[in-house]
Amino acid sequence: MKLRPPSFLASTLALAVLAVAAGGAIAQQAPKPEVLIKSRQSAFQLVAFNSGRIKSNLEGTYNKDEVIKASNTIAAIANSGLGALFAPGSETGKGWHDTSAKPELFKDLKKFAELGGSFSKEATELSKVAAGGDVAAIKEQYAKLSRTCKACHDDFKSKD
Repeated sequence: MKLRPPSFLASTLALAVLAVAAGGAIAQQAPKPEVLIKSRQSAFQLVAFNSGRIKSNLEGTYNKDEVIKASNTIAAIANSGLGALFAPGSETGKGWHDTSAKPELFKDLKKFAELGGSFSKEATELSKVAAGGDVAAIKEQYAKLSRTCKACHDDFKSKD
């Protein structure tokens, strides 16, 4: 079978489709503050749920598969670009409930980014350690991850 170059019409149509798609992507507006707040509240609720799964396994009957799943979920969320959910304009407002982000978070984005980087690093490491199944090592790494959560909460989360 001999391949022929695409016709002018087909090429033009393909370029038009790409231009429309690109224009649509450019025209998309940033999410509304309530959507950002709701999304970050949902993400951190999933982190808390999975953190509880790990903690109950470390304090009770240990199930390696449960710890791996929970650790992988936390790592995925931690590395998903959570910082983008704290965009300007979302300092106040309501998602599922009123935001608990302190105004200081939006004034010290450098420190917030550093704390987020630590959270991502320790979450990724926990995922790796969990795969090995060494309960003592998992407890140690889980404690490191928990300290990153506490550090951020202490500085940037209002008390519930």
